[in-house]
Amino acid sequence: MKAIVHDQLGAADSVLQLVDREIPEPGAGEVRVRIIVSGVNPTDWKSRTGLYGGEPGTESVPNQDGAGVVDAIGADVEGVAVGDRVWLSLAAFERPGSGTAQEYTVVPVNRVFALPDGADFDLGASVGVPAITAHRALTVAEDGPSRLAPGALDGKVVLVAGGAGAVGHAAIQLAKWAGATVITTVSGPEKAALTTAAGAEYVVNYRDEDAADQIRKYAPEGVDIIVEVAAGANSALDLAVLRPRGVIAIYANDGNKPFEVDIRANMGLNTRYQYVLLYSLGWPLLRTAGDDINAAITAGALPVGEAAGLPLHHFTLDQTAGAHEAVESGTTGKVLITVSQ
Repeated sequence: MKAIVHDQLGAADSVLQLVDREIPEPGAGEVRVRIIVSGVNPTDWKSRTGLYGGEPGTESVPNQDGAGVVDAIGADVEGVAVGDRVWLSLAAFERPGSGTAQEYTVVPVNRVFALPDGADFDLGASVGVPAITAHRALTVAEDGPSRLAPGALDGKVVLVAGGAGAVGHAAIQLAKWAGATVITTVSGPEKAALTTAAGAEYVVNYRDEDAADQIRKYAPEGVDIIVEVAAGANSALDLAVLRPRGVIAIYANDGNKPFEVDIRANMGLNTRYQYVLLYSLGWPLLRTAGDDINAAITAGALPVGEAAGLPLHHFTLDQTAGAHEAVESGTTGKVLITVSQ
């Protein structure tokens, strides 16, 4: 089978190689999936470059997310059958050879989620890390729900920072599906159009001097949940619009501006900060998030594509380096690799 591998850390065009590998066999509790589409996330290039650790000399297959068809199952596997259409997430977590940038991969069954009828493989490969991250961010408020479903966020106001990104897109859609009023911040009109297509009711340019006033106009009592992609850059704006006992769920710090905590302002608000990283979340919460995401997919609430606010950028397996470079350079939308037909 064809696979992309690397055994060194570095630039995509320097370390990623297309090779032939043996098709792996699933062991007990494992499932083999023929990958149709592999999804690329920032975590994938960060792992490849060593920002998330990684040991040179270990042969690794990149990419955590993907979608395909179950090809074989090992002993003691229940709830999954050969021929099932599925999506995967965290495929390569603690399993460097199990990434989705290959024609077949073997993963533990708990990393395999049914792909609902009517959902294509592009959608399946687009959820994973972004949608689970968004789900976690929306379910950590002290007085909020632990699960998402229609009505779960009724009466809540959610602010999604950077709503044109993959996580922001999923957060807008999931929050809207769950009944929240959704505000998002963006840098310009093109991204504003994408967030509106995703379902955001109000869009604010975070570069405007009166950005806080604009958000407060839409949320006079303050925002309940902030899904934050740039904690350092947005800290002052977040505190200006957060309601007392609101939560700021931080999943990234785009721009790498130092994040400084204003003790007096946060104490006055009784702010809750929640950091979000899926690798240490635990499989019970990951599985729960996957179930809610599948409910949203079934309801038609998580579409992808430019008309839905998330442009798709397609590459082939031998173009994986270019796909990684596209994500690393900040391409707006979702980068996907077509592995097989």
